[in-house]
Amino acid sequence: MQSIVSYPDRGKWGNSSYRGNCTGHLIKDLIQHFYPNSKPQKFIEVFSGGGTGLDVAKELGITNSVHLDLNNGWNALIDQIPFASDLCYSHPPYWDIIRYETQRGNYHPDDLSNIMSYDEFIAKLDMVNAKIYQSLVNGGRHCILIGDVRKRGKYYSVIKDMTWFGDIESHVIKVQHNCLSNNKVYSNNNFIPIVHEHLLVFKKNEVWAVNLKRTTTKTFDLRQFKNITWRDLVQGAIQWLGGQATLKQIYEVTENSKKTQKNKHWKEKIRQTLQLHENFYPIERGVWGLRINV
Repeated sequence: MQSIVSYPDRGKWGNSSYRGNCTGHLIKDLIQHFYPNSKPQKFIEVFSGGGTGLDVAKELGITNSVHLDLNNGWNALIDQIPFASDLCYSHPPYWDIIRYETQRGNYHPDDLSNIMSYDEFIAKLDMVNAKIYQSLVNGGRHCILIGDVRKRGKYYSVIKDMTWFGDIESHVIKVQHNCLSNNKVYSNNNFIPIVHEHLLVFKKNEVWAVNLKRTTTKTFDLRQFKNITWRDLVQGAIQWLGGQATLKQIYEVTENSKKTQKNKHWKEKIRQTLQLHENFYPIERGVWGLRINV
């Protein structure tokens, strides 16, 4: 395998009409990459969906694989992984992009594709991933295929927001083909379409110790950055004030910043900055505007 993979033909494995069904080429390549001359001692598939992993396992002569999904009565949030494994492949829902109750024909409250907040989805995905990691034998791997989401103009990176359990061994970009969204015409095309998925391979290298990585998002006032430049500070002030501002207004917006607190001549520095940079231009005496196209 390489760090970018593309399978235009999904292959013969599994139910091709099952929406979101992953190509069996990926699962087959993963198994053959990590076990070129043997077979996994135990191969477990979580979120097995349309049966692709099962068909691949049969083709490769893996007779003791386990394939878990709500479709066959296994609840990822409640039930335990029934066996230890040295290879686990999971393909969870991408939040609520595909509602899998429409595939099964019935609603289930613990379906990760049910309508819920993004934060709740990430928390539940973390629960499942922790369960998978705990079930691995030492030296085992968890291969998770997950995609990014754009919803109501906002971009959500699931791999950034979910907790990483174990040591990251590989990050593979998988090109998407034949998505329903490919045929959709958007009235506003000022965004870049998502045509890829992420395959992350985590390895369990310690029996008890586990490396955890979690991204925390915080809102921070740029004025409190120590290394912000005078130009960027003044630019931000004028933008925040609507594109033009008086000197007095600029002083009021910037006076409690880290930059001004360290310089007793900060007002003089702001006036100098306004004079030196082409981004700023005088509208009238004591009033300044901001231009971008210079």
